[in-house]
Amino acid sequence: MFKNNPIFTMMLGLCSALAVTTTLENGIIMGISVTVVLIFSNMIISLLRNVINDNIKIPSYILIISTLVTLIDVLLKKYIPSVSDSLGIYIPLIIVNCLILGRAINFASKNGVVKSIKDGFVMGGKYSLALIIISLVREILGSGSISIIDKLSQILGFKLIINLPKFSVFPNPFFVSSAGAFLTLGLILALLYKGDDKNELN
Repeated sequence: MFKNNPIFTMMLGLCSALAVTTTLENGIIMGISVTVVLIFSNMIISLLRNVINDNIKIPSYILIISTLVTLIDVLLKKYIPSVSDSLGIYIPLIIVNCLILGRAINFASKNGVVKSIKDGFVMGGKYSLALIIISLVREILGSGSISIIDKLSQILGFKLIINLPKFSVFPNPFFVSSAGAFLTLGLILALLYKGDDKNELN
């Protein structure tokens, strides 16, 4: 899941990844949204790969991706408005996420449907994993809690207790700021690549 990870090794989709990962809930929803778009866009593009003319290939791919993203945006606004408000413009910006367009051009347009669906699932899973790790670190260090736990407690009807370690300098709002996002990513990359002289994660 870490090898060829879109965020940790390819550095794709960093804008939305760093912007939305202030809470674990946001990271999970964004990860699921990108994964769904990847799977279905890969599937549709693979099905149409012999039909779409090369001269209009990229505009066609963007049209397919934007349609899927719009559907997800509408569903989030209808059924999870609080999350939709929190993610804001970054859900529509999935349309220009270079990870999705890159997989469409480099994989789905050259491979069969089953392989393309699998690629969408795998790459989406790797992207989601990265978002979950970043958002978990940022929320714990920045807020000292995990907000989704309280929501799960209300849904399940009993209290879920997670004792987070307390330090004198934490929670620190810096980690939920833009600068904190870059620092968190840098620290995670330093841990992942520690002792990786051969750069085996690529």
